Amino acid sequence: MSEPKHALELLSPAKTAAIGREAILHGADAVYIGGPSFGARDKAGNSMEDIAALVEYAHRFRAKIYVTLNTILHDAELDAARKLAWECYDAGVDALIVQDMGLLELDLPPIDLHASTQCDIRTPEKAKFLAEVGFSQLVLARELTIEEIIKVRAAVPSDTVIEHFIHGALCVAYSGQCNISHAHTGRSANRGDCSQACRLPYTLEDEQGRIVAFEKHLLSVKDNNQSGNLRALVNAGVRSFKIEGRYKDAPYVKNITGHYHQLLDAILEGRSDLHAASSGKTKLLFTPDPDKTFHRGSTDYFSQGRKSDIGAFDTPTFVGLPLGTVTQVGDKWFEMESSEALANSDGLNYLNHREVIGLQANIVEQRGPVWRVFPNEPMHTLKNLRAGVSISRNRDHAWEQALNKKSAERRIGVSATFAETADGFSLTLLDEDGFVASVQTAFERQPAKHPAEAENSVREQLARFGSSEFELDTLSVDWTQPWFVPSSLANKLRREAVEKLEATRLAAYARLPRKAAVEPPAKYPEETLTFLANVYNTAARKFYEKHGVQLIAAAYEAHKEAGDVSLMVTRHCIRYSLSLCPKQAKGVIGVQGLVRAEPMTLINGSEKLRLEFDCKKCEMHVMGKAKKHILKSPPPTAIPLTFHAQRPSA
Repeated sequence: MSEPKHALELLSPAKTAAIGREAILHGADAVYIGGPSFGARDKAGNSMEDIAALVEYAHRFRAKIYVTLNTILHDAELDAARKLAWECYDAGVDALIVQDMGLLELDLPPIDLHASTQCDIRTPEKAKFLAEVGFSQLVLARELTIEEIIKVRAAVPSDTVIEHFIHGALCVAYSGQCNISHAHTGRSANRGDCSQACRLPYTLEDEQGRIVAFEKHLLSVKDNNQSGNLRALVNAGVRSFKIEGRYKDAPYVKNITGHYHQLLDAILEGRSDLHAASSGKTKLLFTPDPDKTFHRGSTDYFSQGRKSDIGAFDTPTFVGLPLGTVTQVGDKWFEMESSEALANSDGLNYLNHREVIGLQANIVEQRGPVWRVFPNEPMHTLKNLRAGVSISRNRDHAWEQALNKKSAERRIGVSATFAETADGFSLTLLDEDGFVASVQTAFERQPAKHPAEAENSVREQLARFGSSEFELDTLSVDWTQPWFVPSSLANKLRREAVEKLEATRLAAYARLPRKAAVEPPAKYPEETLTFLANVYNTAARKFYEKHGVQLIAAAYEAHKEAGDVSLMVTRHCIRYSLSLCPKQAKGVIGVQGLVRAEPMTLINGSEKLRLEFDCKKCEMHVMGKAKKHILKSPPPTAIPLTFHAQRPSA
């Protein structure tokens, strides 16, 4: 088996096992999916039976299946989580994606462990520690620059795989560092039930109560798109390229997986030192286009350094692509100029002040240079739709219909040798991974009545690999003279050889074992953990004690932090995005020294969140406290406020 550092892995999300199969067909080298429980997307669970079937399918292509077991756990859940880990192992799952360090103190199976992005992996020191305690793959914080990724890569062992998000929705907070949802609603993001307060509209006030921005989605950021940075990420040491979206539907997964598969394939063509992490060649039956599926605008976030335009402040919804301009409005229709073809059931929208108005095109008619659109909605309900308004399309019905059909094929190349034997014929298949299967059958050979056509007939029959995952690259016919070969015999040989090759491949598949932790136990980079470390059970506290932590606060979910605390830590800075950052004013004549990073306040209805700015770290803290009714709700288990590890006696 090749070393992981030489393989590039495209890692796709799957809400269901069926979507997981589509991801593999469209070029994914691995799929991550939620099990029955304890996944950080609580509405994206799957039965172990479905996961086992997906595992069997994936392993045909040497693709891997990772199960998310990445919520924090309270003591009452530890045994159930341990049992689930064993069920995943028995189902053939390749790895577990983990946030809660308490799991490492349990009797787990020898299954590979990946450190979730919820572990907040921002520094080389944190990455090195996680690699030393037994994680083989590290999902880095999305906020890291390429230069910071290079430093992390240099700090960890060469056999540690660096994984990075390359596409999809972005949490505005460092993952695992947001408690707004739990504070306001009791729904914990660290337990898979985020209420997405970051997508709400807020009014921003300064310290004097003056309005700086009115009802803008100031905590909402655009969606991640690293298409232009893939080569730089490869050079930085990233080897697993992750697509976000375990709530997304099949067309999204097909489109985005296909898009990045093509980009990574182009990189691999010029790199003899790298190869794809799975087998087979993917043939897409459509042209991928990331702009056709849901996104809030695109950003490469912090990959190339801080930028001011990462926010999706106007709307957190999918506006789509510009389509044209309204030219005329009737009582049941409107007309628009567009160089793009429209279709019945297209989803359209336009901006009315700060509001995005959506509509569905019931019927469209092309009339020379313009399109007449009869919307499903009554015209009088479409506020301020008039001549000159710009229309966008966020659902291309014809394109989506194509994706709802068969849209990709994936085949493993084989070389075949058909030969005569002492008492009949044989067929040997050699696949692109070097696996061999050979079958033979007794048959009384007879010279072909039409020698010139005999070989072509054999080739035609043996090339029909049908619905199997194989396709014929080359075929050699090794005989002393053309023989009569009935179609039924050729088909029988091919069918038996394919079945044997499939069985050989599956039998030879070997999962990576769990990586051994270093001895003596690695020392954690810090001696004190605040509630932001998300320690929610006794096993996690035991883990950190073993690794030298002296003071451990309970997770926010334990309801011990009653006052104002940092409910969110984020690299996104509203001051910077609104050109109110002191660093931006530095050196500007007439402005330098006048802009200060004073606190500000976000207001949504009765909710108020105080913003504090740590300019030294270039971070923003969203301050607040839990509502009283949430504080009164007892946690599932009692967890002390702090835990002092026993120091060894002198």
